[in-house]
Amino acid sequence: MNTGSGVLSSRRAQAEKPRLRSRDWYKTPDGEPRGFIRTHGLDELWLHTGTACNLSCPFCLEGSRPGDNRLQLMRFEDARPYIEEAQTLGVSQFSLTGGEPFINKDIVRILEYALRYRPCLVLTNATEPLIRRIHQLQPLLDCEHELHFRVSLDHFDAAEHDKGRGAGMFTLALDGMRRLHDMGFSLSVASQMLPNMSSDFVASRFAEVFRAAGLPENLRRIEFPEFYPPGAFVSAPQITQSCMTEFQTEATRREFMCAFSRMVVKQNNRCSVYACTLVDDDIDYALAETLTESLKIPVSMKHHRCYSCFKYGASCSEIK
Repeated sequence: MNTGSGVLSSRRAQAEKPRLRSRDWYKTPDGEPRGFIRTHGLDELWLHTGTACNLSCPFCLEGSRPGDNRLQLMRFEDARPYIEEAQTLGVSQFSLTGGEPFINKDIVRILEYALRYRPCLVLTNATEPLIRRIHQLQPLLDCEHELHFRVSLDHFDAAEHDKGRGAGMFTLALDGMRRLHDMGFSLSVASQMLPNMSSDFVASRFAEVFRAAGLPENLRRIEFPEFYPPGAFVSAPQITQSCMTEFQTEATRREFMCAFSRMVVKQNNRCSVYACTLVDDDIDYALAETLTESLKIPVSMKHHRCYSCFKYGASCSEIK
């Protein structure tokens, strides 16, 4: 296996240079010590393929839209050293997110390489970018490890879904899902929590949608609280050290994503490792240049999205 040792050595040398974080990393506005999560290992590595997307959803937690480059498109040569380093750290799964990953010209090549070693998860809207390239996915069914797709469906009602994503996107997403399912790929669905509706009611309505689309009615669904667009000012309770001991246990602290995962993003033509998928709008969470160094750094609970994880147990992962 090509270890990319030259690239890793360069990144390790850069990672040895300490970077100062803001005072807020350590203290709340009231001066109390912040809560932290200590990472126990790398079970999941996320690769951010870039914030470019074919849609412009106003609620997007990444602020993605056509041509967006807040986070740059990750190329195969960017991803390969991290895939290889992750294997040395015992990673169990590679997960890819965007933007829309199928905007990225290198996505299939990245997946083919990663699937040699571990299962992969891809987050997608399953619309035109995926459907246009779906024939390229057929050979991935023969890879040693499984490729799973999580598709965003904001609502069981087409009109409600299309309010944010555009006319016809609900039908197109179901078409993409059906094509993936018919090819033999496994699927799950992501949506925001729908207020004032019981979980049983929502589940039954989604089951009707899946059944009518020719899909298994019991597809796994992952629900998320409101995370707000990147850079949004959100007033949330501060998580202190005492919060993490009084309201959390050692077992529940290990379930936070930052306790077992990292995400690699590309900015200013340079890759860095962030604490998790939900904090890439805050430079304090750019922990290091290498995965190995990033795992040594306790993760502050200062981001407003940290409170969503604290309160709801929210997680982007499907391996926990």
